[in-house]
Amino acid sequence: MDFLDFEFLGNSITDYVYFSASFLIGLLLTIPVRIFVSKLLFNFFGKDLNQNDKEKFNSLLKKPLQYFFVLLVIYFSSQFIALPEFLNSPQEGSVDLGKYFDKGYNLLLLITIFWTISKTIDFIGFKLENKAVETESKVDDQLIPFAIDVAKVLTIVFGIVMILGNVFEVNIAALVTGLGIGGVAFALASKESLENLLGSFTIFFDKPFTVGDIVTLGGVTGIVEKVGFRSTRIRTFDKSIVTVPNKNIISTELDNLGARPVRRVKFNIGLTYDTSVENIKNIVADIQKLIDNHSMTNQDGRVRFLNFGASSLDIMVLYYVDSPDWEILIDTQQKINYEIIEIINRYNCEFAFPSTSVYIEKN
Repeated sequence: MDFLDFEFLGNSITDYVYFSASFLIGLLLTIPVRIFVSKLLFNFFGKDLNQNDKEKFNSLLKKPLQYFFVLLVIYFSSQFIALPEFLNSPQEGSVDLGKYFDKGYNLLLLITIFWTISKTIDFIGFKLENKAVETESKVDDQLIPFAIDVAKVLTIVFGIVMILGNVFEVNIAALVTGLGIGGVAFALASKESLENLLGSFTIFFDKPFTVGDIVTLGGVTGIVEKVGFRSTRIRTFDKSIVTVPNKNIISTELDNLGARPVRRVKFNIGLTYDTSVENIKNIVADIQKLIDNHSMTNQDGRVRFLNFGASSLDIMVLYYVDSPDWEILIDTQQKINYEIIEIINRYNCEFAFPSTSVYIEKN
């Protein structure tokens, strides 16, 4: 067994055997240890968790926890061996590789730790958003994503400060002082970003809308999906996403359609010119009765014969649907349109379409 005492690069064969064995055993243990730690962390968030929450938790934290434990295995395994002398104690003028190995390891460890914290914040946001959906208020639907973004930004900033201080040995106090001196220049350079950030706070405090409201802004109509640091995302009825800078929202006229208690519907019905006066009166009366008695309309509706059009006798139909919801509006409008067609057909009348009569005169 004397060969075990043979030294190579400053370490004996025994040291390499211990290192290899501890590393392999550690790698095998990372999976059960990660599962055990995941269960502990998962149970820490409460007992009202379901299988969907568990799958989401595992998908978010599986990789960062796995990498974290692998780094720990590397650290403990490396205790059995030492760096070669020419790396650990370099001569003057040469590169201290041992120092860079330590800094590289610390960098990876800090990145993994803050990666885990960031994914934990994502899971907390996932749970809070699910709870917010169950409440009637829409304020929490809007506030929770913003708070999660703030927490993640603070985590990233704190992580960068830790890396600069512990890995790159930057004097944090001097750095903060330098940032204070250059704060004015930074503010001028990022003027637009600061305006958007202040706009997001204005939206939260002034509450011109909440997530889920239907708004019209600058010719764009859609449903507010998210209010972020820089911009607000609006899902149009064409299912596209329009991103509007927050500074534009607070400086532009905004029509919150979701805040209206009712939705107005107004259109004209054109009848042919051979329709009798009696039939027009009956049609107007029947449509008026229809919208007055409909379960989703109020009593402010009006039906009137108003215009002699170029090729039709125009009847104005105006009514209000007792709901701001878009789906209820279009469903109600469809049902009323069907019944209007039935009323017209009941009196054997016809809808007019653009037409021109040509008269030929013979001399």
